[in-house]
Amino acid sequence: MEFLNTNLAELAAAFGNANTRLFWGYLLSALLLATGLFWWQGQRGWGAWLRFLFPRRVYGHLSARLDVAMWVINKLIRAATFGGVVLTMVPVALGLSDALEAGFGPMTPLAWPAWAVMASFTLALFLFDDLTRFLLHLALHKVPVLWDIHKVHHSAPVLTPMTVYRSHPLESLLYATRMGLTQGLVVGLCYYLFGPTLKMQEILGANALVFLFNLAGSNLRHSHLWLSWGTGWERWVISPAQHQVHHSDDPAHFDRNLGTALAIWDRLCGTWLPARGNRPTGFGVGGSDPGHPTLLSLYLGPFRDIARRLRRP
Repeated sequence: MEFLNTNLAELAAAFGNANTRLFWGYLLSALLLATGLFWWQGQRGWGAWLRFLFPRRVYGHLSARLDVAMWVINKLIRAATFGGVVLTMVPVALGLSDALEAGFGPMTPLAWPAWAVMASFTLALFLFDDLTRFLLHLALHKVPVLWDIHKVHHSAPVLTPMTVYRSHPLESLLYATRMGLTQGLVVGLCYYLFGPTLKMQEILGANALVFLFNLAGSNLRHSHLWLSWGTGWERWVISPAQHQVHHSDDPAHFDRNLGTALAIWDRLCGTWLPARGNRPTGFGVGGSDPGHPTLLSLYLGPFRDIARRLRRP
């Protein structure tokens, strides 16, 4: 019981943690942006506003309830299994710093102003994190066995802010390992270049650039609300509408807009699409594939699909 209470308390704490998508400030900013869309479309009235924000066809859908269930169950699975064995930043950072000293000589920190060191470190963390997220996401789409795992996320026929937590535990393990490796490499390199006084520019404990991106409607990425930045901005920053294109069940939209924050990685790989002219008519894996319509299928389906794939000649 103590295990359950502890983990449920940690889930509740997500609303006060700026490093989670459910931070109250990000939810509030999404609410304000959604209200702006409501007014911009010429709609008025409290009842119409509530129906606009929380339509029954979306929030009453079984898929929306499955998203919430996975959020809770995945937290318990992580705590009970791989939570303590995921690759962490510290050994990677120390290993890289030692390797750099062995290869290039003892550390001689650059004599940069404190503000320049902080800005460089913050930017490096943001860019490398976004790049490695993109590369892992690309692999999840292009490597068949990994797609069997990632398909859990794409099986959602409706999108809500909780859909971000609709991921198989194996995918969560891959992303957690990626984060430890990414942060370790950046910290190790910057430690060698700038010395031990590294400090990230934070806003409420989160990387300032990540905080600002999440404040700009990140929770509308998984929603029924269409918010585009316009093609000019979308060539640089992934809009909520572009991520909805990524979730489209139209084969023309498959494997597009794989980036998290920046669109430059998609442009370099030829996977970028603007929101304009590409609004999805539905979400899901497309075709005759039913995806994973039950909680049991969400967890066991990937193992079944991988086994079938490996048995094929």
